[in-house]
Amino acid sequence: MPAFDLVLRGGTCVLPWGEEATDVGVRAGRIAALGDLRTAEAAETIDCTGLHILPGLIDAHVHLRDPGDPAVETLESGTRAALLGGLTAVFDMPNTAPSITDRERLDWKRGYLEGRAWVDVGLYVGASKKNIAELASLELQPNVCAVKVFAGSSTGDLLVEDDASLEAVMRSGRRRICYHSEDEYRLQERKPLFTSGMPHRNHMVWRDVDCALIGTQRLMTLARKTGRPAHILHVSTAEELELLRDYRDVSTVEVLLNHLTQTDEAYDRLGGYAVMNPPIRDERHLRAAWAAIADGTVDVVGSDHAPHSRAAKERPWPDGAAGLTGVQTIVPLMLDHVSAGRLSLSRLADLMCAGPARVYGANGKGRLAAGYDADFTVVDMKRQRTIEEGWIVSPCGWTPFAGHRCTGWPVMAILRGAVAMREDEVIGTPRGTGVRFAEARG
Repeated sequence: MPAFDLVLRGGTCVLPWGEEATDVGVRAGRIAALGDLRTAEAAETIDCTGLHILPGLIDAHVHLRDPGDPAVETLESGTRAALLGGLTAVFDMPNTAPSITDRERLDWKRGYLEGRAWVDVGLYVGASKKNIAELASLELQPNVCAVKVFAGSSTGDLLVEDDASLEAVMRSGRRRICYHSEDEYRLQERKPLFTSGMPHRNHMVWRDVDCALIGTQRLMTLARKTGRPAHILHVSTAEELELLRDYRDVSTVEVLLNHLTQTDEAYDRLGGYAVMNPPIRDERHLRAAWAAIADGTVDVVGSDHAPHSRAAKERPWPDGAAGLTGVQTIVPLMLDHVSAGRLSLSRLADLMCAGPARVYGANGKGRLAAGYDADFTVVDMKRQRTIEEGWIVSPCGWTPFAGHRCTGWPVMAILRGAVAMREDEVIGTPRGTGVRFAEARG
C-alpha cells in the first residue's frame, strides 16, 4: 500500500516560516509530511518543478447571490469561479433573497451546499433588529463563520444603524462580529445633494471619508465598551487605518483587492462598473492601504465579490447597483502585486489563508503544516496572462479588471488532497463542503 495518496514534488512551498523547496505528502485528505519524499511511494505524484505551492487560499468576503437571481450568480457558478481563480474556500455573505437570518434558512443553506459547491464554504448569519436575541445561538451553528452586521448601506431588513441596537447585537454572543462600517445617518443626510445623472465619481463624494470614519469610530467605542471583538470589513480610508491601530485589542482589519488596485480614475474609465460600497477612493488612500499591508495592520484581503447584471450597473448614477465581481480575479491580481514587489508570497498567504483562518477560527485551514487540510493553491509566478471577460464564469459575465495583464497565475487548486482545477479545467464533480469553525458546533 502506498505511503501517500498524493505527493507534490519539486515545488517551492510557502510555509509559515518562509519559502522552502520541499515535497508535500498527503494522506486521507490531510498533509501528512513535508520533506524529501523522492523515494516515497504514492498513488499519485505531481511534478511541481518551477511552481510555488501555497496553502489553499480563502476569499473570506463574497456574495454568491443564492438564493437570489441565477441570471447574475449562483452558488455553483460562484464557487466554480473561485476554483478557476485558484481559491479553495470562500465565506458567503447573508444578504441573499431571502436573507440568512434564522435557523431554518441557515439549515437550508447548509444542505444546499452539498453537491453544488466547488470549493469549501463558510456561512455568515445576518444580524437584524428582529433576530438579536437569537444571534448568540445562530453564531454557534455548524459552518457559521461569523455574524455580519450592516451598520450602513443595506437593503431589506439587514440594517442595524443605531448605537442601542448595535450594542445589543454585541452583547448577544461572543464570537468576532463582522461589520460593514459606514454611518447611515450621514449617508441619508447627504443623499439629497446628489441627483440622477451626475458623474459616477460623486459616489466617493457622497460616501466620503467622514462617512466611513464616523461609522468605524462608533463601532470601536462600542466594541471596547462591551469587550466584543470586531472585524471591520473593506476598510477604505487612511483615517480608519490610523484609528484601528489603536484598537487592536478589540479589532481586526480587512482591506479589499479593489482598494489596493484601483483609484478614482476608474470612475471615468469604467462608469458604473467602478461603483462599490465603500467606494474606490483616490491615490492617498491606496498608498495608506499598502502601508497598512506592510506594517501588519491588515489581517485579511478579500474581494467583496458582489455581482449585478450589466443593466443594473449601466443605469445612471446613483440609480445603478453598487458592487463589483472579484472572486475569480483576486488571486491573479494579488500575484501580480507580488510580482511588482508590493508584498511577498508569504504575506499573501498570510492575508488570504492564515489571516482568515485566525480571524474566523477556521479548523484545519490556514497553513502548510502536518495535520492541516491538504488544500493547495499552486501558482506559476512566471506565467503572464491577461484577464478577459470570456474567462469569467459568473452569469453576469463581466469584470472591472478586463484587459489587466498579470504576472503570476494560479495553475492548479487541490481540495483536501484531490486536484479540483488544473490549467483552466475544473475536474470531477463539486466536492466542496462547509468549513468547520472552532467555536461553532460541528
